[in-house]
Amino acid sequence: MVRERSQTARMLREMYDRLERRFGDLRWWPAETPFEVIVGAILTQNTNWRNVERAIASLKSENLLTEQGLLAVEEGRLAELLRPSGYYRVKAKRLKAFLHFLFAEYRGDLGKMFAEDPRDLRLKLLGVRGIGEETADSILLYAGGMPVFVVDAYTRRIVSRHGIVNGDASYAEVQRLFMDNLPAEAPLYNQYHALLVQAGKLFCQKEPLCGDCPLREFEKVRSKS
Repeated sequence: MVRERSQTARMLREMYDRLERRFGDLRWWPAETPFEVIVGAILTQNTNWRNVERAIASLKSENLLTEQGLLAVEEGRLAELLRPSGYYRVKAKRLKAFLHFLFAEYRGDLGKMFAEDPRDLRLKLLGVRGIGEETADSILLYAGGMPVFVVDAYTRRIVSRHGIVNGDASYAEVQRLFMDNLPAEAPLYNQYHALLVQAGKLFCQKEPLCGDCPLREFEKVRSKS
């Protein structure tokens, strides 16, 4: 078992090194404050980041991108401002649900929220309407700086195509793959996930574009480990 874990750790490190050599430091998540990260994590569901940026710009133009501002704004008005992000009425409800949670549990103080044990906070976030595992973990990692690995469709696709996990592996199984075999360091998880997203967008699409992918020769490396 120790040998198997060591092999997996080497594979994941080699994958990371290849991606970082190609893409460099991606400095993700792009936001000015932890609260902006949280808003972005909720808005990015079922849309692309460019649309999220447009919605966030709308909130900033109205000076509403604060905990108190979004709590106070009427939901219909909030929905209109979120229109560029798609599913804007649903996302307005989800943002309001998070804000009610934040103020009910922590009096609107993100510092108090992130002082919680990550496992306890994750469970609480998953109890908020509209927050699933990927969104909760994005909040913990990117807004809270907590060492929790984020799994998205690109991550799952890349590791399954390279035979590291089965194609039907659950979110928790893919997350454990990384967290059991890499140091529990938030900056590492941050950069690794960003690298996987970049590789997924450019190369590991539904129809793979393997020609210039930095992981194209990874199978040969893996077979020698």
